[in-house]
Amino acid sequence: MTYLGVDYYPEHWPKEMIDEDLQGIKELGANIVRIGEFAWHLMEPEEGQFDFSYFDHVLDKVKEQGLNVMFGTPTATFPAWLAHKEPSVLSEDENGQTRVFGGRRQYCFNSDVYREYAGRITRKLVEHYSSEEAIISWQIDNEFGHEGSDMCYCDQCHSKFQQYLAEKYSSVEALNEEWGTIFWGQTYNDFSEIPVPKPTVTTHNPSLKLEWARFRSFTVNSFTHEMTEIVREAKGSHQDVTTNVSGGFFDKWFDHAENVKPMDYVSYDNYPVWGGLEKPVPPEAIAMTHDFNRGLKDQNYWIVEELMGAQGHDVIGYLPRPNQAKMWSYQAFAHGCNNLLYFRWRGMTKGAEQFCYGVVDHDNVYGRKYKEVQSLFTDIQQYERLLESRIESEAAVLYDYDNIWSWRSQIQSKDFDFNEELLRMYRPFYKRNIPIDVIPADRDFSQYKVVVVPVMQMMDESLAERLRSFAAGGGTVLFSFRTGLKGKDNNLRLGEVLPGLVRDLTGVRVEEIESLTKEHAVELKGEGDFAQTSGTVSVWRDLLVAETAEVLYHYQDQFYENYAAVTKNEVGKGSVYYIGGGLNEAPLDQMAEQILEEREIEYIDSPEDVEVYRREVDDTSYLFVMNHSPYVKSFDGRQLQPYASEIIKK
Repeated sequence: MTYLGVDYYPEHWPKEMIDEDLQGIKELGANIVRIGEFAWHLMEPEEGQFDFSYFDHVLDKVKEQGLNVMFGTPTATFPAWLAHKEPSVLSEDENGQTRVFGGRRQYCFNSDVYREYAGRITRKLVEHYSSEEAIISWQIDNEFGHEGSDMCYCDQCHSKFQQYLAEKYSSVEALNEEWGTIFWGQTYNDFSEIPVPKPTVTTHNPSLKLEWARFRSFTVNSFTHEMTEIVREAKGSHQDVTTNVSGGFFDKWFDHAENVKPMDYVSYDNYPVWGGLEKPVPPEAIAMTHDFNRGLKDQNYWIVEELMGAQGHDVIGYLPRPNQAKMWSYQAFAHGCNNLLYFRWRGMTKGAEQFCYGVVDHDNVYGRKYKEVQSLFTDIQQYERLLESRIESEAAVLYDYDNIWSWRSQIQSKDFDFNEELLRMYRPFYKRNIPIDVIPADRDFSQYKVVVVPVMQMMDESLAERLRSFAAGGGTVLFSFRTGLKGKDNNLRLGEVLPGLVRDLTGVRVEEIESLTKEHAVELKGEGDFAQTSGTVSVWRDLLVAETAEVLYHYQDQFYENYAAVTKNEVGKGSVYYIGGGLNEAPLDQMAEQILEEREIEYIDSPEDVEVYRREVDDTSYLFVMNHSPYVKSFDGRQLQPYASEIIKK
């Protein structure tokens, strides 16, 4: 069954509205509602006084309509009585300010008190409904790490960080040696002397900052796994377990693949636009988020919050144009979403999300957005087996959270942004309409034909050797700048010429480097096939000397025209590209097309802003076609209206 539905919060409305609401939801074509994730106080209005009668009533009404339920455990918003009684559960920002009760996710992951209370309400809730057939899935908490909630600097976190380091390192002397604390006289005599990286003069040791990031990840994921285990122990055998991943995952302080490891499937909250944005994020950025979530468990995934109306807590953002939100839903289905719920049934009239508009607005009129959702549900139901089919990609983009956190500890260029650099390398393949997996670098990538490795400045021997074997066996590798700069301790290696462990693989050496800005684009001169393609780099540049590699672009400025900027090296049966800076689109597009042809990867030409994604089931091929533009476009002899989306059987 394909689950299609809405996020419904009946506790926000007069009790007598529930029949009308559920009838309207049913008439959408929905077969599921998601409830409960912010209702702790309703379930435990006073400490130890558990009352699930309200949701008993809700479930009775839901079942009358034949709807299924995803139920959220309510630990993202704890009750006021808990904050009043146990203030230690509250998290603290980097300036020592307590995050007071009143928002959401203000809890400290390292509060043993909070874990006790959170575990208790979770167990009581799930045990109460373990035999409820209508509940098919439990959602753990809500959007871990969203809005900065994965970071806390309180005394509990400080103490447990020191304990974490003591358990990891054989001695404080070993830590001093690895971190290089001799610099600036930071040598520690005891683990109890080690600070957390609150604001200081200049900056903290990069190794300390990386270990702090790893500790934050351990903290968030240990809480997630603890709550998940409680649910697994208490739930019914017919009930699955998930959690909803929020956007901005490369800016978070926890490893998402580790976070969802004990889940049955990944769920994602898809917001192509949010408060304050004048326009949605680019289509390739939306697509990449889907590929990332599919890659977390290497399987299709749910979306449990799909935007329909304009959004914003204080500042409201762009209103999706007619059929644009429907088109984003088709894009999600194309990339591996197999079940989808819209946020939310009705926009709230009180509280902080009064301006997060839903399928229905506060006027309670079943208008244009309602009909758009209804049409999507009607259209997509016939493709259940197609949505369940596995996506087989021949290209992958690799990322590593240690590497991302290393960059965050020292960004090196004022305009460096990991998200933008990953998208820079993802975009040219996305534009050729091929399936792409976005996966952790420790995964097996031997089955792909092309592996893209953006700004992987942190590298160990294992990754280098696997990339070497991949290229030698006939694969193509694309590196971008600062590759191989550091080891896993976040330090440089004395006497090592960059790009370090993959110097032989790239066939180049980095002789000097320079930080650029977005505005300061350096002109390049193309060679051979690239002679007529204009090239520039911004943000950064590595000055490359080709040792065994072919030069595709040289720098063109006065002092560095003898240095290479982009190269290609033949390794065994494969090829390795090194891109020494933030390269502009035209050379990357040409490079991607050549690589796909060399590696015999089928791609689809389409007009700009028209995304085409091939899926197959039962030896039949289907094309998901999405027009991301406000203009009429043409594809395959068809005219596509603004923001049109359709599935074409080939």
